[in-house]
Amino acid sequence: MIAAHRAGIPVFVTGGIGGVHRDGENSLDISADLTELGRTPIAVISAGVKSILDIGRTLEFLETHGVCVATYGKSKNFPAFFSPQSGFTSSCQVDNPAEAAKLIASTLSLGLQSGVLLAVPIPEEHAAAGQQIEEAVQAAVTEARYRESITGRDVTPFILQKVNELTEGKSLQANIALIHNNARVGSQIACALQTLARRITRSAVVLQVVIGGINVDFIAKGKKKTIQFGQTNPGSVCQSFGGVGRNIADSLSRLGHRPLFISAVGADSNSDAVLNYCKHMNTSGVSRLEEQSTATYCAVITESGELSLGLGDMDIHQQITEQYVSQFEKQLLSATLVCLDGNIPASTIDYVCCVAKKHNINVWYEPTDSEKARKPFLSDAWKSLSYSSPNLGELCTMNKTLGIPTPEVKINFCCTWVFREDSFVLYTTQH
Repeated sequence: MIAAHRAGIPVFVTGGIGGVHRDGENSLDISADLTELGRTPIAVISAGVKSILDIGRTLEFLETHGVCVATYGKSKNFPAFFSPQSGFTSSCQVDNPAEAAKLIASTLSLGLQSGVLLAVPIPEEHAAAGQQIEEAVQAAVTEARYRESITGRDVTPFILQKVNELTEGKSLQANIALIHNNARVGSQIACALQTLARRITRSAVVLQVVIGGINVDFIAKGKKKTIQFGQTNPGSVCQSFGGVGRNIADSLSRLGHRPLFISAVGADSNSDAVLNYCKHMNTSGVSRLEEQSTATYCAVITESGELSLGLGDMDIHQQITEQYVSQFEKQLLSATLVCLDGNIPASTIDYVCCVAKKHNINVWYEPTDSEKARKPFLSDAWKSLSYSSPNLGELCTMNKTLGIPTPEVKINFCCTWVFREDSFVLYTTQH
């Protein structure tokens, strides 16, 4: 599952998944398959769970970890590998590859980290043999239960060997038939999923384009009121993913939009981590550059959260050039809103604003800091802005860049500029 997900393969086919072992509430013997399904966004096609396991507790475990469980077929009966019925039901049912593809696509599009389990019952032509094998399984389980010497990890090998003996090898043949059937169904679902993805891509209209920075942030928080420089301070360090542009695109994506995010990262482990985190976003506009470092920011803060020191390696943002962004001019022209952050070069801002002015496209500028707030105001690019969201310091910088008298004020408020009739209307919120 991990390898398939990392390779971008959305459908994974197997024989049967592991589960909560019998007496698992005491032994805590739970297959790693279940925890991995709870943290890997992938669709797993299997013949359900073998009846040598505790199927009820297995389904409860999957539900707890947010895994969508569905039966592939005419009913919600959850299969028990060799048997089409286990006595338990799935939360939903899909009848064909197209329905399965829609379920997978809608579930994975939520941006959650859990997967989908599609349980495929044994084919009808093998159901009779499967029932005989299931009876042998139950006999083996019963025998294992009454043998005091067989406990823990020895139970499963004993049962499998006993079943093979009781069925005279028929269980192996049924196993192979199940795998063939799962592979057939899984390949059909994968094809349907690809067809659905192409249809969505063709019909999708880019309504927003976000151009800006993407960072890997490291926050070091001391455990004391002050940070002593020149020595090691006790504290904690956590990693998160940021960048103003990335944050905006992330928020829009989680609100159900599909903005195109244009940015740049290095070909390094930091980019692997941040792009994996952003799988729910449209990052097709993110350039991955060799011999460049993904932008990183490290903040050292005190116990109370006050910033003591901040260091940033943001040079790669200068690679979000006019030439690179111009490759996406078609998407820019179809957008209803383009969001820019102050991390990108002033020449790129000028280019986007020029395109926006010609085609009457709304542009929102997020300054990011007081120094970068001046970029659109170094030229006439600011006249193409529809909105901006500076804080007080950034607003003062904008005014000063335009040569507007700027009084010294101490009131802290947030601002939003809205362009109306050749002038900006300023909305403020005092706090």
